Amino acid sequence: MIRLNAHGLATLAALLLIGFGAAGCAVSTNPVTGNKRAYAYTWQEEIAIGRDADPQIVAQYGKYGSDELESYIDSLGQALLEVSHLRRPGADPEWQRTPFTFRVLDSPVVNAFALPGGFVYVTRGLLAHLNNEAQLAVVIGHEIGHVAGRHGSKRAMNQMFGQAAVLAGAVGGQALFGGNAAQNVLGLGSDVANLMFLSYGRNDERESDDLGVEYASLLGYDAAEGSAFFRSLRRMSEKSGQEIPSFMSTHPDPGEREGTIQRLAAEWEAQVPGNRLEDARYRRMTDGIVWGEDPRQGFTREGMFFHPDLRFQFPVPGGFRVINQPSQVVLVSSNEQAFMLFTIESEHATARLAAEAFAAQEGMTGATTTAAPATSLPGWTVVANVAAQNGQELRVRAHYIEYNGSVYSFTGVAAAADYDSWKGQFELSSNNFRPLTDESILATQPDRLLWEAAPGTGTFQSLISGRLPEGVSAEDMAIVNQLNLGDRVSAGKPLKFVR
Repeated sequence: MIRLNAHGLATLAALLLIGFGAAGCAVSTNPVTGNKRAYAYTWQEEIAIGRDADPQIVAQYGKYGSDELESYIDSLGQALLEVSHLRRPGADPEWQRTPFTFRVLDSPVVNAFALPGGFVYVTRGLLAHLNNEAQLAVVIGHEIGHVAGRHGSKRAMNQMFGQAAVLAGAVGGQALFGGNAAQNVLGLGSDVANLMFLSYGRNDERESDDLGVEYASLLGYDAAEGSAFFRSLRRMSEKSGQEIPSFMSTHPDPGEREGTIQRLAAEWEAQVPGNRLEDARYRRMTDGIVWGEDPRQGFTREGMFFHPDLRFQFPVPGGFRVINQPSQVVLVSSNEQAFMLFTIESEHATARLAAEAFAAQEGMTGATTTAAPATSLPGWTVVANVAAQNGQELRVRAHYIEYNGSVYSFTGVAAAADYDSWKGQFELSSNNFRPLTDESILATQPDRLLWEAAPGTGTFQSLISGRLPEGVSAEDMAIVNQLNLGDRVSAGKPLKFVR
């Protein structure tokens, strides 16, 4: 977690992503209820918010590298959209014309969320925990419901937050599991992120649950299957020890939602009979999906950060925590009084040009620009002072390095008064950035989730004995299969294994 804290450490991510003004006021119609009320934004402004934020979300998480899987998710999402309130006869033409984008994000976190204006995201971590298309339809329908219900804009109006709050709420407040997505995506401090997370109305979540079941049922799916997924969420919550009292949570308790989904599905079943599971198709589309962190995109081992795909490595200072993201790597000191941001500098062709542009930024004082040590790759460094938002003076060291046709940058930040005590750690990483040549590390591959027929009849625990990769428990695999360890499994039943 990177933030502007009492010590004055500014997060570059926050500076890049949070620059929004206060919300306004627009009286318009709710697509779900048909009622008029005040919203923070017009429908077209909501579309613009989602469109502008989408590249930031993709940069933060990364898109999962399977066009076939994303096409499948998009096809299902578009079908659910067609039975939603946004496409029904009599719906406002601007709702009917609004295009929706459905993406698969390359994250192991079990999450799905929607941005205002028609941008819906599911993670590969979530897809790994579903068993069939009916469950997926309920989840995607739930997220379409957030857009149709205009929950982000309504919330911004009610609580007088601006556009940053809408985005943080969409990503963090709508997280199906885990509450720190707003911090990770927007670089928010914990107090602000928690405020945004907890300020979502549970009525909005319940409405989206209702809509998810409705939209899935209208397509003939067995929407009651969604309850099994919420049972898995409850088990993950209990296992992680992160369960919070339901009266404090923006979301209804997963156990409560499990029962609600079953009740709503039964009500819709009486009106629109449906038993679609499409489990065979779901297994085919998710077979081989990456499980857990993908080491091809970077990993830390014995104090060294390796990136097999980009073929580089650099040391991590002792006591620094590594936050690896698709577009950047953040290294944070244990006391959060210093951090480094490592990324690719895409706007300048050489390290010298990048360094000169950095030094010339408004607000930089006392900047010195020098060539990097001759022992390292070609590069340039800049050391300068800059004032934090609270007036405290920070010192920044930026090191730009030319490697393999790209310019990489390390930006170290600490309070000016403490800079000398952190300088060595900053230099350790950037001065020792070098090509990765170890063939065994270059060949590293991620674990994958594979669907296989149960080799025999027995308890689930007995069938997975000896087939658990390092770091994956038997209970983890039971949850991902939506089974208990003692459940009896017949030979030939499709099961998920990690290897």
